[in-house]
Amino acid sequence: MTPRLRKLALTVHVISSVGWLGAAAAFLALAVAGLRSRDADLVVAALLMMEPVTRLVLVPLALASLLTGFVQSLGTTWGLFRYYWVVTKLVLTVVAVIILLQYTETIRYIAAAASDTAPSVADLRVLAISPLLHAAGGVLALMLTTILSVYKPRGTTRYGRRAMRNQRRGGGGQSGVPVS
Repeated sequence: MTPRLRKLALTVHVISSVGWLGAAAAFLALAVAGLRSRDADLVVAALLMMEPVTRLVLVPLALASLLTGFVQSLGTTWGLFRYYWVVTKLVLTVVAVIILLQYTETIRYIAAAASDTAPSVADLRVLAISPLLHAAGGVLALMLTTILSVYKPRGTTRYGRRAMRNQRRGGGGQSGVPVS
């Protein structure tokens, strides 16, 4: 990638990743409000807001973060499989996206249950436990990926060491693709 394109890709990746983390934190706040409040209307509102936040904010930002991270890895010297920290970020992100996509059905169910009839505050609060746990786990995973991005711990994978040796010899990486 050209330096200008690389900066653009990095900017989009940072915006989508930080946006995803912020949206996950907001979702966590909704779950906390739903779990702690004694006001039935507030609990219902919190549970109902989880569905559009998931569908319109969390899922698009998660997919954008995954896609732009993939583009970043292919267009920079970090590569996708050269460094353990990049592989760890990839695994955490893929797992988080898969869990999020699977969990959207549960969020739809929770929103539907919250909008049905007039359940008790206690029943409604029970519905907020699962989103609280999922959101807390998501925020922790996203914070870990952010920490890895900033600190970039040392350690190259076997593939990364081999690719660097090939580059020093003047050859390309595995499968003839240039490493840099």
